[in-house]
Formats: sequence, C-alpha cells, structure tokens
Amino acid sequence: MNVEQRVLELIHLSDWIKAYLSKNPENFNENDLEFEQILKRSEIENPWFTQENQKSALEQWISVLNRTQIEQWLSEYSENKVQKRVGLILAGNIPMVGFHDVISVILSNHIPVIKLSFKDKLMLPFLLKKWKEFSNGNLQYEIVERLEDFDAVIATGSNNTARYLEYYFKKHPSIIRKNRTSVAVISGNETEEELKLLAKDIFQYFGLGCRNVTRLFVPKDFLIDRIFESFIDFKEIINHNKYANNYDYNRAVYLLNQDKFWDNNFVMLKEDEKLFSPLSVIHFSRYENLDEVRNFLAENEESIQCVVSKAEGFENAVPFGEAQNPSLDTYADNVDTMKFLSEI
Repeated sequence: MNVEQRVLELIHLSDWIKAYLSKNPENFNENDLEFEQILKRSEIENPWFTQENQKSALEQWISVLNRTQIEQWLSEYSENKVQKRVGLILAGNIPMVGFHDVISVILSNHIPVIKLSFKDKLMLPFLLKKWKEFSNGNLQYEIVERLEDFDAVIATGSNNTARYLEYYFKKHPSIIRKNRTSVAVISGNETEEELKLLAKDIFQYFGLGCRNVTRLFVPKDFLIDRIFESFIDFKEIINHNKYANNYDYNRAVYLLNQDKFWDNNFVMLKEDEKLFSPLSVIHFSRYENLDEVRNFLAENEESIQCVVSKAEGFENAVPFGEAQNPSLDTYADNVDTMKFLSEI
C-alpha cells in the first residue's frame, strides 16, 4: 500500500464531508441525501447522537484532516513493511469516537478488523465506503460481529470490561483502554468568556465523552454563582428527554439523601472529591493552593484524560473550550497508538 495515496484519499474524504456540511439541503445530491438519512437514523437509534452533535464531530474531524496536519503527524513514525490485521473494539459514547483508531490502523499500513459499538454503527461504515470509493476499491477493512483472525487488538471499554479484555487478548499485542474523564482547574482569574468556553467542555456531547469535564477545582473563595452564570448558553439541554431523565433522577436522589448541592434547573454542582460525576452533575472541590491540585492529579493520572486550565504549572493543559478538539497526535489514555502499530 502507498501511504501517500491513502493520505490523499483521506483528504478527499475530508473535503467531501466539508462540502456536505456547507451545502443547503436543497442542493443535496444523491450521496448527500444518503448521508443525511444516515445521520437521522443514527439519532433515532441513539437519541444522544443529535444532528448537532454528529455534525460537531464531523466539523472537528475536517479541521484536522488536511495535508499539513496529517503529514506532520505521520512524520514521527516509520512506515510498516509487513501488513497485519488489527482488531478494533470501538467505543460509542460520542459520535465518531472510534475514527482515530481506524485511520491510525489504515495509515500504518495495516488492515482494521472493526467491531462497531451498537451505539454508533452507521456513520463509520458509510464514511469508510466513501473512502473506498476514493481508493478505486483498494481500501482494505472489515466490519465484523465478532473478532477473529487478527494479529493485534485495540479495545475500548469500561474498567470492568477491561479486565476481561486483558485476559481474552493476553496472547496478542494489545492496547486495552479503560474509563477516563477530564477535569478543569480554575485559578480565579478567568474572564467570563473563558468560563463560557469551559461550559462547552462540560456540556458538549451531553458530557458523555472522556474529554468532557466532570470535576472542577476552584479557589477557596471562588463564587459558585460565576460558574452557573457561564452555563446559561446551555440551558436548552434540559429539553433533551434522556438528559432530563438523568437530571430528575439525580436530583431526587440528592433530595432524598439530604445531600448538599447547587442547582440551576438544568445541571447540579456538588462538592465531592470523586472524579467521575453522574450525568447532569458536576463535582467540584475548593483548594487552598495549586500544589494540592497537582498532587491530586498525579495520584489520579490513570483516570484523567485531559486537564483544562490556564493556571501555571499544569503540563499539557488544554485551553478552555478546546477539550473536544484534540490534535491527531493526542491519544486516548495517553498511549501512543501509532507507535504501538509501528512495532507490532
């Protein structure tokens, strides 16, 4: 396989997506209409995948799938001469979350053997079919119900399922991913605009991604009202039935338990040390100095995907509003997928 040719095809696919997103539906051709129906079916089958969220994911992908960024990414790795079959067990918590693994395998000169998530089983097959058209039928991949006949595996699951996956795939080179979430460290010097961007890191994709912020660290004297004020642009989220069900349930539990929490009628803030918060709830804690926060993050680094902050002393911190916009060389669980694929 010519990797350069695959890159050109991938850029062609990105350009096709960009054209689709920019068109008025009145100007859709047959392919556009087919893709539009795929997005609608995806939302029907998985109501978390709203049209807005699916198109946000597509926008993010076309922002990085250009020649400059792809070539810069690939330049760090040597090309494989021996083609292997790489099993992929994909997540489905947010739209297109498994696409990075798929393109990594293809651009590493391997064949992806893909087990789709039942939550996200329509968009990826359609886009791979388009990519294959741009390759004149030469793109190699398989979509399977059960992984068989593979040389290595990359699997994403919960902490619970990861134990079984590690045992099941113990004889193969593997990357087994577990639950992660993201945090934000507020210094107290943020502008209102920066706090509004933080709200995007919290609420985009309903907070279902591992890069969504579920835990806040705030200075001891920080006014919680400032956070609630920054959330106001996302107030319509409560009109989504599945989100509202989670909000109603968690609020009822807190009221029954007489837990202390802050509520603005669409999200709750709860003072809690836990990293992972229930959907519709954001945990927070107050700190005296940032060293406390750094120590906590170091102790829990295995569970943290990214840190959103502009405070000093947080290596690789993500700017506010950018949590869901990772670069191509940003890897899930901070494990270099391309390095793994270059060495199998």
